[in-house]
Amino acid sequence: MPALPLSYADIAADITVRIEAGEYEPGAKLPSYAQLADLYSVSISTAARAVALLRDRGVAVGAPGRGVYIRQPNG
Repeated sequence: MPALPLSYADIAADITVRIEAGEYEPGAKLPSYAQLADLYSVSISTAARAVALLRDRGVAVGAPGRGVYIRQPNG
């Protein structure tokens, strides 16, 4: 039986675990939506929703025209 596709919440949770494990350090740029979509085998819109959830939770911050970065501990 094939595995169910990941939801945007599953992806956000996995990225959060990776941040906590030090794979993505504060200030590090997250992969692009397209790269995340390839990594998790989901659509770009699902990857974008996962990143939006991280931003809503204060885990990541967007820099217009530059990408999305892991929030620094102090801000």
